[in-house]
Amino acid sequence: MSESTVLEFTGERFTPECVREIWYEHMHRYAFAAPHAQGRQVLDAACGEGYGAALLAQNGASAVLGIDVSASAIAHAQRRYGSLPGLRFAEADVTQLDHLPAASFDLIVSFETLEHLHAQERMVAGFRRLLRPDGLLILSSPDKKTYSEASGFHNEFHVRELYREELETLLAREFPAVRLLGQKLLFQSLIYDLEQPPRAGQAQVLDQDGRISQGPDYPPVYYIALCALTAERLAAIAPGLHLFGDRAESVYAHYYHEIRKNMQAGGVIADLVAQLEAARAEIARLSAPTIAP
Repeated sequence: MSESTVLEFTGERFTPECVREIWYEHMHRYAFAAPHAQGRQVLDAACGEGYGAALLAQNGASAVLGIDVSASAIAHAQRRYGSLPGLRFAEADVTQLDHLPAASFDLIVSFETLEHLHAQERMVAGFRRLLRPDGLLILSSPDKKTYSEASGFHNEFHVRELYREELETLLAREFPAVRLLGQKLLFQSLIYDLEQPPRAGQAQVLDQDGRISQGPDYPPVYYIALCALTAERLAAIAPGLHLFGDRAESVYAHYYHEIRKNMQAGGVIADLVAQLEAARAEIARLSAPTIAP
């Protein structure tokens, strides 16, 4: 891939060239949304580099509009993905969407957008206006308690992170039906049926005292919010686990590679320490005073 097709990663917008954990987190959200986009008119609000809008277009959406406030991001997205059928991009501010017709989208997705905005209420109200009566809004937002406070991490691009209660209150002002899902990257083992796709799942967590509890009950790092204008719309979405991976197993491959490097480095260090101790012993021997017979 040429450099001209890669958008520079500044830390503000994810790009698909990012590796390890961040790749899984971002791609998983769009993979989760993809079945809800099939045959639908979709808006990807704050689409950034465009990879997610392209993924939805490639996986059955009838039409996808990706919008972002960044002119350079939109120009890049158009160059890289604009040839895909049913996909188009436009420069627009997600808090100023009055130029789009009301009730024109079946699905609106907006991932990791809220925390970058002060005018969150205006964005959510705009989404409600654009959503069709039986439509679905899926958005994500980091949990301030886990993402920032518990970790001690500060993201310079986040201007207004929310606690769970604040997110629920914000969304409930515009949407009568809201369901929150949790997202967290985990290191786990998967057992699956080789003969047919699983119809149900079970999650277990081994506690430090050796007891097995039913999970997952980890504090989420991110919330995935499902919002609709009717409770019936959300009731049609069955609760459960949603697992995501890549064929290359890139995070595990990177982990395995780093562990092997560390093990090799540990062996080299042990050899060097042994050589150093031997050299010190030899120096001490040679430096010892000679006693005349």
